[in-house]
Amino acid sequence: MVKHQALPLNRTFQALADPTRRALLAQLASAEEMSVSDLARPFAMSLPAVMKHLDVLAEADLVTRTKSGRTVLCRLNAAPMEEAVNWLTHYQIFWTRRLDRLQAFLEEESCPPSPDRSTLRLATATPSPASPSGDGSTPRPRGSTRRGPTR
Repeated sequence: MVKHQALPLNRTFQALADPTRRALLAQLASAEEMSVSDLARPFAMSLPAVMKHLDVLAEADLVTRTKSGRTVLCRLNAAPMEEAVNWLTHYQIFWTRRLDRLQAFLEEESCPPSPDRSTLRLATATPSPASPSGDGSTPRPRGSTRRGPTR
């Protein structure tokens, strides 16, 4: 796997992309600091696998690790997430404005409302006084499809 020097925002999103890493961060958010073995306990994976997830979080500066004797303690560093939230907020504002403009466009009164279907049915079902067949004849019920061209 090729490792590139990623921007901090890219590293943050890459670290947050995995559900296991998000779960690790959620655990750390509930405690000031936790040992690696305590963090690994709820997961059905090996300790080395959890350590690899913690490596990714540490590379993104989302987790800091300190060693006390044989115990490695992890602590959450939420500062890099602030940049991610700011980036997302920018696009939330962008899309909110776009959707507000679309809503305003759709609600404009410049487009006349379409006539009511019941009004259309009454208008087509009522015989015209100028029509010779309009005397006492009942209108033909409308079919489910349009008529084709006549000859």
